[in-house]
Amino acid sequence: MTRILIVNPNTTASMTETIGAAARAVAASGTEIIAVTSAMGPVSIEGYYDEAFAVPGLIQALMNAPDADAAIVACFDDTGLDAARTAARFPVVGICEAALVTAGQIAKRIAVVTTLPRSIVPLEELVRRYGFAERAQVTACDVAVLDLDKPDSGAEAKLEAEIARALDKGAEAIVLGCAGMADLPQKLSRKFGVPVVDGVAAAVKQAEALAGLKLTTSRRGSYASPGVKAYTGLLEKFAPSDPSLRAKRSNP
Repeated sequence: MTRILIVNPNTTASMTETIGAAARAVAASGTEIIAVTSAMGPVSIEGYYDEAFAVPGLIQALMNAPDADAAIVACFDDTGLDAARTAARFPVVGICEAALVTAGQIAKRIAVVTTLPRSIVPLEELVRRYGFAERAQVTACDVAVLDLDKPDSGAEAKLEAEIARALDKGAEAIVLGCAGMADLPQKLSRKFGVPVVDGVAAAVKQAEALAGLKLTTSRRGSYASPGVKAYTGLLEKFAPSDPSLRAKRSNP
């Protein structure tokens, strides 16, 4: 049994349910999906400020699941991904990176359709970081993240209209730029006749592959375990401890 932890780094439990259902729909028969909601932070992540305050809850959730074989950060901003990879003893996959890698294998020109316009620049930075700047364009459907859960918000119609515009501009595949859209890719792919990639599903298959290959995050250089030191104030409990002692506590 492969145990994959999926952390929703915002605090909206209904979104975690959508994410978990989408993950289980594509998981292999020998994979257990454990979807959890962050215990602290913003109800949605829309921009740099929200992202910063979502990271402690993400790290706490990872530390609370030492027996996972791999983990997924279920926010398209890949919120706290580098910190998560440094902290967790198992590999951690970001849904933006997973979606772009997946889409890049089936199309040359990719449109990432996200929620609010304020998210365009952060996602453009991720697109560049992951090496897709020449192939992927980021656009927004002007829908608040929490409206994706509201049946009468008009969110789905706005998303479809933005996808149509992206296809008119030459996109060959669509990447859904929010974990809250995880229940929509098959429906949208049928409607528009092109591949529509959800990052949650893509991340599940990549997490399964990493776990199956028995690969763990390198501790040499960039993702070396954090140095032992004191943290103060509200963050005191996040102070890095000796990784060897942490491993013993996790595996008595």
